[in-house]
Amino acid sequence: MIIYNSKDWLQALAHFHTSFTIRQLLRRIILVGLYGALVTVAELHFFASKFHIDGTFFSLMGILLSLLLVFRTNTAYDRFWEGRNQWGQLVNHSRNLAVMMNALIPDDDVANRRFFARTIANFALALKGNLRTGVDFTELEETDDGKPDELRRYGHVPSRISALLLRRIQEMHRFKLISDPDLINLKPHHQALLDIAGACERIRKTPIPFSYSFFIKLFITVYLLVFPFVITEAYQYLAIPAMVLAAYALMGVQMIADEIEEPFGLDCNDLPLGQIARNIRLNVHEILGVEPAPTTQVAAEAEYMKVH
Repeated sequence: MIIYNSKDWLQALAHFHTSFTIRQLLRRIILVGLYGALVTVAELHFFASKFHIDGTFFSLMGILLSLLLVFRTNTAYDRFWEGRNQWGQLVNHSRNLAVMMNALIPDDDVANRRFFARTIANFALALKGNLRTGVDFTELEETDDGKPDELRRYGHVPSRISALLLRRIQEMHRFKLISDPDLINLKPHHQALLDIAGACERIRKTPIPFSYSFFIKLFITVYLLVFPFVITEAYQYLAIPAMVLAAYALMGVQMIADEIEEPFGLDCNDLPLGQIARNIRLNVHEILGVEPAPTTQVAAEAEYMKVH
């Protein structure tokens, strides 16, 4: 995720070329500009505007296209924001679960404190990997239930980690370390972990319908192909920069929507899941009074791109 000062207009413009989406967009705009130049020269010098198209109906199509793009962008941002909301809930439930276990586990019970600190943290890290390219078992901390490599045989690692948490809670309940009311209070926070995982997987595995995305891309393509035939007679050679600006606006909005509709990826504007998961690890270790591993004491900033 790119972190920037939204109030600094000139700063944003200075980093125009650093965005991967903008660089892709510029390459496409160059092709559109070349097409526009070709049509403009042909219209002005060879065909004498014989292929001119009236702009009234074309303007109405532009309004319709604008409405479709607004809906497309809002739909994509809703997916992005829901993903961020789910990970915000994961932070809250992880902390709440750690706070409650800190109150229930005696200060001298180092084993249980270490288990819950590491296992709650492992869940967030495993969920991050599950939503991306796969779980990185070297990130997970070892608990007294086994080494992280033992989780490799499970198809859904977050579910297994959640099961280990509940099993330990039930064992503590059987040995009267946790009372019935405490167990009732703990279960909603534990259940929320897999609810959040399921919600994130729903976002990841349910893309925008292909027919809808294809229709908008086709609409934009046809609109830009026809555009120079509408404005060349009135604008002459100014039709070329006009077409470039139109392509920048229409294609840019569509490409931004394509990028943010998958919030769990590794693009520069996707959610920094690794950073959030590592912050959860630091928080739960601190709450439970357990010293984290040396490599986890400082939350990494690798997934943030700071614009200065």
